[in-house]
Amino acid sequence: MSQGSNFVDYVKICCRSGKGGSGSSHLHRDKMTSTGGPDGGDGGRGGHIILRGNAQFWTLLHLKYRKHILATDGGPGSSSTSTGKSGKDEYLDVPLGTIAKDAETGEDLFEITEDGQTEILTAGGRGGLGNWHFKTSTLQTPRFAQPGESGTEQWVVLELKVLADVGLVGFPNAGKSTLLSVVSAAKPEIADYPFTTLVPNLGIVSYRANKSFVMADIPGIIEGASKGKGLGYRFLRHIERNSVLLFMVPADTNRTITEEYEILKSELLDYNPELMQKPHLLAITKSDMLDDELVAEIKKDLPANIPSVFISSVAQKGLVELKDMIWQAIDADQTSPLPK
Repeated sequence: MSQGSNFVDYVKICCRSGKGGSGSSHLHRDKMTSTGGPDGGDGGRGGHIILRGNAQFWTLLHLKYRKHILATDGGPGSSSTSTGKSGKDEYLDVPLGTIAKDAETGEDLFEITEDGQTEILTAGGRGGLGNWHFKTSTLQTPRFAQPGESGTEQWVVLELKVLADVGLVGFPNAGKSTLLSVVSAAKPEIADYPFTTLVPNLGIVSYRANKSFVMADIPGIIEGASKGKGLGYRFLRHIERNSVLLFMVPADTNRTITEEYEILKSELLDYNPELMQKPHLLAITKSDMLDDELVAEIKKDLPANIPSVFISSVAQKGLVELKDMIWQAIDADQTSPLPK
């Protein structure tokens, strides 16, 4: 099975937490006591449904066919004020960058960003109180107890937004996959035609002094993507999670470098203006075909105030300078966006 068919970044599931166990209305009896007081224990809590961050996961594929997630009910209370057994919690491991939403309202419930982080998605019902809670000076032997609280059933959407330090932004065939394959251990599909990348690919890029950063190859933008054209929102939501955006424009573009950069930027702006607050970098790819004179000419018309570098992944040109530029942007104060 190819990576494309394995990558799932959106699932809708029905979650039903466990019902709380009923409290006991037991009255204490033993061979020495025939008319003892209430000693009925509380019911056990119903099982929660819990999301747990797992850094080993990169897709929601394992939940695609689990449409109904059920936790078990709590046990009833018993004599000697013994509390019933709690229902078993149902843990769902998800990749880092997963957001849980209420399927009906679209409201964000929480997000999972750390390995081992746990959040209750659907809480189990509380156990009912046993009859010993209801004993008073005027009611010495209450013969009633509380029923357990019902569990909760709700439809939830889980949406994955890839977490990476730097996201590669560019039109199809801009050389993003090639760059990722050269500077990291990732092995994305690469071919000389548009839309090779249909899912995000992640790669860890080694840097100086044993440092590293995560680079994400996002499916290529086409004009109108922010309005749902082409792959549309499917890839744009992954860009939201990147700290730095590296715009990639090939040297052989039919437009000027600045024109192509402005179109890419416009697509992101239409989708989410907050993306403009992230540091922007520019790499002119496939520059091995340029001589020094042509490079100097192109430099005159590059976008102002955006750090830029000429690279060729195939010829290994400019890659050290690119990594230096990326690291400097990642390391900089993220609250101060670069000038646009």
